[in-house]
Amino acid sequence: MTSPDAADDGGWQATHSARTLREVLAAHCACAPDAPYLNAPETGCTLRYRDIVAETTAIDRLLAARALAAGTILGFYLPNGYRTTAIFLATMIAGRTVAPFNLLAQRSQLAHCVGHSDCRIVFTASAQQGALAAALAELPDARRRAIEVIVVDPDEPAAGDAGGDARALEALPPVATTDPALLMYTSGTTGVPKGALLSHANLLAAGRAVADWHGLTRADRCLSSLPLYHINGQSIATVTPFVSGGSVVMPHRFAVSTWWRLVDRHRPTWLNMVPTIIAYLVNAAQESPHRVDPGVRFGRSASAPLPPEHQHAFERLFGIPVVEAMGMTESASIVFCNLADPARRKIGSPGLPCGVEAKVVAPGDPTGNALPDGASGELLLRGPSVMSGYYKAPAETAAAFLPGGWLRTGDLGYRDADGFYFVTGRLKELIIKGGENIAPREIDEVLLAHDAVLEAAAVGIPDRDYGQDILACVVLKPGRICTEDDLHAHCRRELGRYKSPRTIRIVAELPKGPSGKIQRLKLVEAAGSAPSVSPVR
Repeated sequence: MTSPDAADDGGWQATHSARTLREVLAAHCACAPDAPYLNAPETGCTLRYRDIVAETTAIDRLLAARALAAGTILGFYLPNGYRTTAIFLATMIAGRTVAPFNLLAQRSQLAHCVGHSDCRIVFTASAQQGALAAALAELPDARRRAIEVIVVDPDEPAAGDAGGDARALEALPPVATTDPALLMYTSGTTGVPKGALLSHANLLAAGRAVADWHGLTRADRCLSSLPLYHINGQSIATVTPFVSGGSVVMPHRFAVSTWWRLVDRHRPTWLNMVPTIIAYLVNAAQESPHRVDPGVRFGRSASAPLPPEHQHAFERLFGIPVVEAMGMTESASIVFCNLADPARRKIGSPGLPCGVEAKVVAPGDPTGNALPDGASGELLLRGPSVMSGYYKAPAETAAAFLPGGWLRTGDLGYRDADGFYFVTGRLKELIIKGGENIAPREIDEVLLAHDAVLEAAAVGIPDRDYGQDILACVVLKPGRICTEDDLHAHCRRELGRYKSPRTIRIVAELPKGPSGKIQRLKLVEAAGSAPSVSPVR
């Protein structure tokens, strides 16, 4: 692990004792104001820490001119870019709350989030104006009229290049550690999106936990293409480098053709990825191997379970250890993290609790009594990164917590004797066939073991005889030929008849959220149009 220079030690300690994102920025500016924070590869622009001060004071002036006081919620409907990142951080540092909206959301979901958030301003880009206007048209007239839309260029750097004086931060409205900084809406794949309210303390706890776990310092640089409207792109790729004093390279989006060129050009020390990115990099490398800069210390994979086959293949092809992790919006994107040491890690597990406490309880048990190691149940967690609650949703907030401040994750899994946690599925995604619980991930991994399969997802569908049966959707590797009958035979060999999917569909792509997580329940919506395939009984 690289340590900060001894001359910077005072400032470095100040960032660790900071209570808000504003105090973190002030500490960085006191010891390294010209250090780079963001590298925007499409334009070559660099956002320095002192530039963030200028961005913050500009946001404050804009809001003050509109009489929008501290605590005002600002909507954020933007793709990745220099200006996007600046607005995201500056809003929170200025003492306001940023509410990012998912660019992939359906019109009705976007309308709900914008309306529910009480935002007074929505920052957007010209490419997103049409979608935003369509969503705003669904709101009541009074609510729609109360929202000002400000169109910005996501790649535009700050006017001039002088940066800001950290003393300007002292003139901003006061901000406290418990003040809300981020209003982040859940994906809403199982219902109406809920807004998780995260404070400065929550975000700092999450960023510090990740930085401490991976030994990140000012010398570290992250490469992340994950969108800034998703909690992983926000907390892991943006807040974590900000807290640790490092930097981030943030392209607009992921592309197999440019990923390793970005690594060669910007020399990141770690990669922030999701399983989909890993799958596509592995598949491309099998056709055209790539030599990777040895300065990359590790890759981090989260937002969805990482198939062991893909982890082993990535490490074999690129020589970079992959650390699997797990997060959730309600805990600022941290829950578990595995170890990089091959002798201590456990493949297939998201790891040990990272910055939180965790336990496993029987589903529906209101007492929250922990089950013994090896017993499967619902995962609970608590800690300083866990949200205070859902915005304007007291009933949902009360239902999400058990006595003692334990948050119900909705995930099923177990803890082993060494303290590692294993996730077997979601409570709402569990397949119950003829009274037997079947974890979709078990079926996914069998299908992924077939050498023609790139991605796979299983889900329960209604069945007259069994209550539920199994549908699996599969994406084939480019250029590979495989029939549904071939996949049925493979599943019968590995799973037996009872757990084998009744229906297998080969599709061009799987429905995903912005982080690359497969949205299984959307497969159920499409099941009615599935091709006729002989049932497997």
